[in-house]
Amino acid sequence: MGLTLPLTFWSLVAQAADEQPDVPVVSDDHGRSLTRAQLRDEAEATAAALSDRGVTSDTVVSWQLPTTIEAAVLLVALARIGAVQNPLIPILREREVSFITQQVGTELLIVPEEWRGFSHGAMARKLATSGDFDMLEIDLHDLSTRGSRRGLNLPTRDPNSSAQSPSPSRDAPRWIYYSSGTTADPKGARHTDTSIMASSNALLELMGFGEGDVYPIPWPITHIGGASVLATSIRCGVHLILFEAFDPAETPRRMAIYKPTALGTAVPFFRSYLDAARESNDPSLFPDLRFGTFGGAPVPSEIHLEMSATFGVPLIGSWGLTEFPNATSAAPDDSVEILTTSVGRPAPGVSVRTVDAQGDVCGTGKEGELLLRGPQCFSGYVDPALDETSFDPEGWFHTGDLGTIDAAGNVRITGRLKDIIIRNAENISAVEVEEMLYRHSAVAEAAVLGLPDTRTGERVVAVVVPRKGCEVELSDIRDHCRLEGLAIQKCPEQLEVVDALPRNAMGKVLKQELRLGLT
Repeated sequence: MGLTLPLTFWSLVAQAADEQPDVPVVSDDHGRSLTRAQLRDEAEATAAALSDRGVTSDTVVSWQLPTTIEAAVLLVALARIGAVQNPLIPILREREVSFITQQVGTELLIVPEEWRGFSHGAMARKLATSGDFDMLEIDLHDLSTRGSRRGLNLPTRDPNSSAQSPSPSRDAPRWIYYSSGTTADPKGARHTDTSIMASSNALLELMGFGEGDVYPIPWPITHIGGASVLATSIRCGVHLILFEAFDPAETPRRMAIYKPTALGTAVPFFRSYLDAARESNDPSLFPDLRFGTFGGAPVPSEIHLEMSATFGVPLIGSWGLTEFPNATSAAPDDSVEILTTSVGRPAPGVSVRTVDAQGDVCGTGKEGELLLRGPQCFSGYVDPALDETSFDPEGWFHTGDLGTIDAAGNVRITGRLKDIIIRNAENISAVEVEEMLYRHSAVAEAAVLGLPDTRTGERVVAVVVPRKGCEVELSDIRDHCRLEGLAIQKCPEQLEVVDALPRNAMGKVLKQELRLGLT
């Protein structure tokens, strides 16, 4: 469909179904699958049932489902009605869900009855008694055999039997996503149909997704990336394979059955793909693979090299935020240098600049805070007080990420404003030190942070997960960093060895949890 977008997300679904009804959109690991036309029809049937429950245009619906076909259908059904939908990742519990539903003014909360041993239904019932909202439980047991005509466990009704609200304007905020964030309370970003659909531009025009691609999704479809890849699938025919949970040992082998052409999306996932190929002694485990894709956090160059050596494919980086998804992307035919050091160039219609601490625009190659403008920018936070410091007078969004932009427009992420270690009044990039640690043969995963120090202000702390059968010592880590050319003042002064790094559902390290555990 190119870059010309229809009026609404629902229009995108309906137009694609009319043009090529039999193109597959989503399948899951329970043997279920929907084409474009089937997705449209199932969404219409569920939208009719929700309308009968009183859901109309502007009704605020929070929903928390795992990555199943039910979630994809519900997302489209709510877009059909024009409800304000608030997808929640499944790992959120009572404290976060209570905060979010109160802040957005939830009127209907949709949850699984139970999922992975946790009673979401019990949580929802407890919150509903104090939150003054309705709730709907979805039974997700035995997904391969139970449910409606295509094995779906969603409420349905004949679309012709009840009136449905018309689809909304493309510029009305109809999506609310909460960032994982580093603050105590998450921040809600309001999006429009336009910004959600535009977030797929980078995946189509730069990353190179196209008809015939097969892309397994082992992360929460309720993350904003879920709507982005679903829009990508509908626009160009990418077949999404949904996995409701990720098991590092088993899921890569399950994915291989579907012959994926792309794999993502963060260090733990790539490590599991590499381990699966090594343990099965089969580097051709994914024979149709064209590339790996990552976003949200940098991937060390060692992972790039291992993916290339094992599978013969590049890793393509993209960069974005909940507030501004898929702002940049590299491309499969970019040079090794661009692929391993950058997150590519701006997506169509996106502008990027760097500014210094005084707000002045930086020159080419000079580090500064990255600012963004473009069609996938959010409309503002649920808490409007946060908007004042997030946008400058010209409408540029302050990302809080530090980076550089080269003469060709390629963006390199060098850290976060809040992820800079200030030691003896000198700024040290945690990302730079982490890159060095990943080059150590005994290091499987690493995170670097600054902790308070009475002598230097902050000290450099390395938190490391060793490779299986390996041991790591601080002296060894420091010697390695020096040999790699890292300045002595940047070398770790404290080492913490852990079994696993705390990560969010997208694989991003939760450094705030690490700090709390070490202080």
